Parts: sequence; structure tokens; C-alpha cells
Amino acid sequence: MKTLTIVCPVYNEEEIIEAFYTELKDVLLNLEGAYRSKIIFVVDRGKDATLDILRRIARSDRSVLVLALSSRFGHQMSLLAGIDHCDSDAVVMMDSDLQHPPALIPRLLQEFEKGHDIVYTLRQDSPETGFLKRTTSKLFYRLINRISKVPISESAADFRLISRRVAELFQNQIRERNQFLRGLFSWVGFKSTGVPFEVRRRTAGRSKYSVGRMVRFATDGVISFSKRPLEAAILVGLAFAALGFLLAVITVIQYFLYSSLPPGWATLVILLSLFNGIQLVFMGIIGEYIGAIFDEVKARPHYIVEEKINFGDTEG
Repeated sequence: MKTLTIVCPVYNEEEIIEAFYTELKDVLLNLEGAYRSKIIFVVDRGKDATLDILRRIARSDRSVLVLALSSRFGHQMSLLAGIDHCDSDAVVMMDSDLQHPPALIPRLLQEFEKGHDIVYTLRQDSPETGFLKRTTSKLFYRLINRISKVPISESAADFRLISRRVAELFQNQIRERNQFLRGLFSWVGFKSTGVPFEVRRRTAGRSKYSVGRMVRFATDGVISFSKRPLEAAILVGLAFAALGFLLAVITVIQYFLYSSLPPGWATLVILLSLFNGIQLVFMGIIGEYIGAIFDEVKARPHYIVEEKINFGDTEG
């Protein structure tokens, strides 16, 4: 019998986590004849009773494993922690807020049985999804696909299935610090296919992705998969250097032909402000890349596990 692990990152989901577990467990029970399954809840350190609820669930269901992280390491690192603790034939990653429907898991497994190592999902936003979120998401993926050599679907979600050999790649070889998993799963290749799904309306709780975290997520994606911003800094720098040289030539000519130079000082101030603004923008871009290098050099752990529940009983 093949084995299946469901990896579920969790952060402050006390209002919905039990309902999610119940719905997911019903789906897994229907797969018992073909798959021996377990669930790994990876709990980012939060402020509510989510971990206490999961402890209680784990006491009554030994197939539920809980990884409690010592701090808030973020969604992507929670997914990585779950992958690191998997040894199953198939691994499904999904959010625990019920916006990723557990009922889709059998369809993902069907594609896995056809020989696909990666079965990703294509998000179809519900009418409740805000216009701003839909628009900014589309713009981000169009940008990254234009500047990156690795294609990423505009509708990509972190709801996916991967095979054991893909999981082992992330466990042993792909260990960069600021991981943009949607891009990395596209980059590794292998036989893959997509399955569409409609995002369900959140019935409880609220989204944990603030504007700041979404910007950080997008920045990590661009830095991980494109050097175009650095190339753009060079090209823009050359263009402005050429413009500056041309203005210098014009200024010299004006010096010899005209006696009054003061009217040009306004233009000079504007150009200096523009040049300095452009320089600061590209210094910031370069700083982001240097910061990514700094994170790699420090080589701190991706996450720290504070508590493991049920792993001694079901691992292996």
C-alpha cells in the first residue's frame, strides 16, 4: 500500500482548524484502501489556542502529527518543515483554512498515479476575492514571467502534490534560505500537470497575509528567479550617464555662447533630484540582492522545532 502525507501549515486558526481536520479526515478515510495516510500540522508560533486544539486531536488520532515551531518562520518555511519530515510516496501541501478543498485530493492522486511527480493546482478566485488582490496577483505573475526564465502560472497556489523523489530534492539539495516554492517546483522540472479548483469562501478567521508580507513574498520571488532588475540598473545607469554627458556638452556650449547661465539652474536641480532618486531606487534593488546573499552566508536554520507530537509513533 502506498503512503500519503498531508502537510498543513497553521497560524492562528483556532476558529476553523477542527472543522478543517474533520473534513480532511473524511476524505482520507475514503482513500484507506489504496493509501496509508497521515497528516502533519506545522504550527507557526501564534497567540491563540490552535496548538492546544491540535494536541487534543492528536491524542485521539495517532495519524495526526504536529510540528510546533519555536517562532513565526512564515508560510513557506512551514511548508518546508513539513516536507523535511515526510517519507511518503506522495506529499500533498495545502492550507488549513478550508479555502483549499480537501475533496480535491483524490483528483491530485489520480494524476499522481498517471506518473506525474508534481500535480499543482490552478486557483480560480471566487467572487468574494477582492478586486485589488486579484489585480495585484495578476500583475505580479506577469512581471515575474516577463523577467524570469522559469515560467510560473498566474493562477498557481501552494496547494499541490509532489512525489517522494521531488520531496527528497528539497530535503537534501534545495536548501536556499528565502525559498519561493511556487517558482522552485516549476524550476525542478519533472513530469507535472495542473488541476483547477475554485477558492472556497473563508468561513471563519481572516487571512494572515498582510500587505507587508505579500510585498515580501513578491520580492523573494523576483530575487529568487531573476537578475533582470540588476541588469536594468546597469542599462538605466548607462542611459543617464549618456544624458549627463550630453547635458555637460550643452552646458559648455552655452558657457561660450551665452552670458546668462542662472535660468538653467532650475533644470540642473531637477535633473540632480531625478538622478539621485534613480540611484537610490537601484541601490535599494542591489541591497535586496545583497541581503539575500547575507542570509545565505549566515546559514541559520530555516526553522526551529519546539515540539513534536506523535512522530515517535507513526514515522517510518
